[in-house]
This record gives sequence, C-alpha cells and structure tokens, in this order.
Amino acid sequence: MNGFFEELKNAFNRPNNGLYRIILINMLVFAVLIVLRVILNLSGGGAIYEWIMNQLMMPASVGAFLQKPWTVITYMFTHVDFFHILFNLLFLYWFGQLIMEYLGSKKFVNIYVLGGLAGGITFLLIYNLLPYYQPMVPRSVLLGASAGVSAIIVAAATLQPNHSFFLLFIGPVKIKYIAIFWVVFKSFAGLDGPNAGGELAHLGGALLGWVYIVQLRRGPDIGAWVSGSLDWVGGLFNRSARIKVSHRREKAYTTPRSSFRSQQQKPGGPMKASQDEIDAILDKISAQGYESLTKEEKQKLFEASKKS
Repeated sequence: MNGFFEELKNAFNRPNNGLYRIILINMLVFAVLIVLRVILNLSGGGAIYEWIMNQLMMPASVGAFLQKPWTVITYMFTHVDFFHILFNLLFLYWFGQLIMEYLGSKKFVNIYVLGGLAGGITFLLIYNLLPYYQPMVPRSVLLGASAGVSAIIVAAATLQPNHSFFLLFIGPVKIKYIAIFWVVFKSFAGLDGPNAGGELAHLGGALLGWVYIVQLRRGPDIGAWVSGSLDWVGGLFNRSARIKVSHRREKAYTTPRSSFRSQQQKPGGPMKASQDEIDAILDKISAQGYESLTKEEKQKLFEASKKS
C-alpha cells in the first residue's frame, strides 16, 4: 500500500505535469467521496455526508455563496456520478494533450482554473438575474469539471482548429466542429433543461477558453496570476523539502573530507554537489519553481536527496 501511495506521489510531483495532476485530483476527490458516502450512510451519518458535500458544491444563492466562497474552486473538482467524471476526464485528456503540446503545463492549468471560475460566476449571475431561473435558486448547486473542460475544448479548437480527432464510426473530424457541437447542441440547447445551471457554466467556460487564446496571441497571459499563485503555494512545500535535504547532507559530511573528495573525483562517477550548490538550487526552486532548473541542477538535487 505504501508503494501505491509513493507511486501516486511521484506521478503528481513530476514536472510539466499539469494535465495529469488535474485528472488525478479529480479522481482522488471522487474516490474519497464515494468511500465517505457509503461508510457514513451505512453508519447512520448521512447528515455528515450532506454537510461535506455542501462545503464543496457551489450554491446558486448569493447569500449562501458569500458564506462559503471557496466553493467556486472546490466545485470544479467535485463529482458524484461515475459517468459525469468519466466523460469529463476523457474530454479533458483528449483536448488537454493539445494544450500541453502547444502551450505547456502552466497554461493548461491556467485555462482549466479560469474556465472553472468563469463557469461558476456565469452560473451565479445568470441564475440570480434572469427571472426564468430565479425560482430555482434555493435548490440549485453546481459541481463537476465541465466548465474547465469546456474552456480546454474551445481553447484547443481556437488554437488548432483544423487538428483532427478520429471518432469511432465517423472517422477524422476537425476539432473546431467538435467544439461547435459541444457549445451549440450540448450547452446552449440545454439552457431550458434539467441541467441548465451546468450548461450555463459550460458556456461561461467555453467563452473563457476562446478569450484566453485570443488574448494570448495579442500579448499578456491573463492567467499568469493562477500559475503564479500555484508556484507560491508550491514554494511553501519546497522549503520543507529544503530542510529535509540539508539534514541529509549534514549526515554525509560525517565522512572524512579526504574520503569524500576521493569519491567525488572518481572518473565516470555520479556528479556530486556541495552544500552551497544544493542551497542555491533550493533557493531557485522557491523563487522560480522546479521547472526552472537545468538538467544538471535536477541531477545534483536528485543525488543529494539519495544521501541518507
């Protein structure tokens, strides 16, 4: 079991891995919620499960939302239906690969998060402004990755409209047509249906995906603050890693200096780094993120981390 969690940790921590991190977070949240639902319902704790879900889903009521504003983030990682998360993650994977290839990991995450935010805001505003939806506000909530997925789909179609996917029974189809079908025949056509709130979020995410690529072609990345915030949070964890690595290096220096020097100078042996070099590398990670390291710096950090 420890090996399984270690593999998950290693997969999550790989650099330039935004697509798989988003998929993994959604899958883990889904799995945890299933386990909690079954255990709590069987043990008579159904009310606790409902309370947990209410802290994750985004409410349509402005008053309720102001009491738990974090739900504009948590809702986009929360699913309760297997087929809902299955199709969301399949579309996310297919179209996300294109974004990752042409724009990179950080911009993929920027689009997903901004799409989710745009979808949540669209849902909240339209439900409270249009008379058609106002009677539904007290009982309506938003959950699922669909708004972020919509942003990724439309962003990919805006970026590479003539790229084709091979669809079973149909053959190659340009993704611009898939995006049009998604927006018009799935989202817009469902605005008066039972999942109107979700479809509104899809449209908000889709609009964001288009705006993001158009703006990116003109200059500044409107999602830079997202990746910047995540890098800052990641830097907090990297400081913990720095303390851990430094402790290990102190153990290594208990070996006589002459012996260490002879090992360091062996021809063909692995590259060794001094404590000052390790500290400089860790400072660089804290300031710029792991992705900023050169191959040589990553190798030095890896060798240092093996010393225990």
